[in-house]
Amino acid sequence: MEQYLYHYYEYERGPFKTLSSLKIDEARSIHEKLREAGDVFASQRADDYLVIRRELESKARDLFIQQGGEPQSKYPHYMTLGACSWLKSWYREGSEIRIRCDAFDPLRISFTYGDLFPTMRYQDGKPYRGKVYTKPEIFELIKRFGYPQVWNRDGKLGPERYIEVQIWDEEAIEKYK
Repeated sequence: MEQYLYHYYEYERGPFKTLSSLKIDEARSIHEKLREAGDVFASQRADDYLVIRRELESKARDLFIQQGGEPQSKYPHYMTLGACSWLKSWYREGSEIRIRCDAFDPLRISFTYGDLFPTMRYQDGKPYRGKVYTKPEIFELIKRFGYPQVWNRDGKLGPERYIEVQIWDEEAIEKYK
């Protein structure tokens, strides 16, 4: 199975930037500028995106702790388990970083089967909705369902397009910035 994590980002801004780490007013200002420019995927996000994002990140963190995780940061940095070229298209000059999955302490990374937003909000009865997984658990789920970026490459079969990884360790991310 795929053992690499991928992070996609705007080349000009650099990797591992997160609105969640900013004060809400600063994050809103950046979000609004992205919306006004209208030239990247993030410009399509709703006005209440930041509020919902923070709520979902808090929920994911709580669920991860319940699973035995030990997050070191309040907000995660995002990656995917396995490549997903569609995400690279979200940016004007999309770039990527590839890191071995075992480069991170398994007690500091969680997984969702799909992007955090639809995973936590989409109600269709699929067994992986509303859940956060540990590293061993996600690989068991992949054995059962496969990689969404393979079976749902074009997004026609539902909102899951990739397996998202939440890195809850700012210190571990620093060397990749």
